[in-house]
Amino acid sequence: MAPRKKIQQASSIDVARLAGVSQSAVSRAFTQGASISEKKKKAILEAADKLNYRPNVIARSLVQNSTKIIGLVMTRFMSPFYTTVLADFTRHIQESGYSTLLLNIDNDKEVEDVLSTALQYQVDGLIITSAKLSSVMVDGCARSKTPIVLFNRYSENNELSAVYCDGYDAGRRIADLLLPHHDRFACIMGEITSSTSRDRSEGYIAGLEEHGIDNCICEHADFSYDSGFEAARKILDREDRPDAIFCVSDLMALGAIDAARTIFGLKIPKDLSIVGVDNIPMASWPAYDLTTAAQPAPKMAEATVDTLL
Repeated sequence: MAPRKKIQQASSIDVARLAGVSQSAVSRAFTQGASISEKKKKAILEAADKLNYRPNVIARSLVQNSTKIIGLVMTRFMSPFYTTVLADFTRHIQESGYSTLLLNIDNDKEVEDVLSTALQYQVDGLIITSAKLSSVMVDGCARSKTPIVLFNRYSENNELSAVYCDGYDAGRRIADLLLPHHDRFACIMGEITSSTSRDRSEGYIAGLEEHGIDNCICEHADFSYDSGFEAARKILDREDRPDAIFCVSDLMALGAIDAARTIFGLKIPKDLSIVGVDNIPMASWPAYDLTTAAQPAPKMAEATVDTLL
């Protein structure tokens, strides 16, 4: 059998010749945000289509010393909040002329592997959405001079740039909302290591203490529906059952609502008020109709990308 002939791929020179432009113009036509007239760009794209030409991204990255890839590290990929934010991130990253490398991890043990993978791809920057990752990844990324921005949380030592909302103020506002109509208060927090959980819960507790309430019942969870359900079960099983619960995330609040209804037969909000944070789509479902503090997620995602680049 005769060996198959290797198909000769069209080059940027071929496209330039067919379109009647310079080779640099071809490069600009395929570069997001580059200066080129619409007429010339159209002619180049038509020529490229006829020749079935596609720019060699790998070769370009070697020349420019930039992969044009942003690594996005997520640990709660199934969270409705982060699923929505993922779409915002990828859109802004693409609009900035970069591609997204999604790195999803399930636990702390995978952190070093994720860092190694990101650095092997020579990403131009990393966006990290988990507080647990930051302390481990800082040193490695610093050595590689890879820029990092934290999203929806911050680093305690302020070594990293971060984009987040004022969770402390949100917690205080929720306390102010609940205080006039309730007597016994509880809070379902996230992990101890989470700056997001800490700020929101501390603001809530401080708001209660300003009005002489110093016996807020607290339970830790992990931001998931199941953990919110279980935390609410423990809280509502107490003799001093609260009549208001603040959950530092909507997903935990939904779990708390279902626990209150299915286990204790409570009516929301007649027998018990539950408030969350994030304003995820499920919060507005008629089955829940959750009171929640909204975050400007699209603006936060855009600000994160702008800060990184």
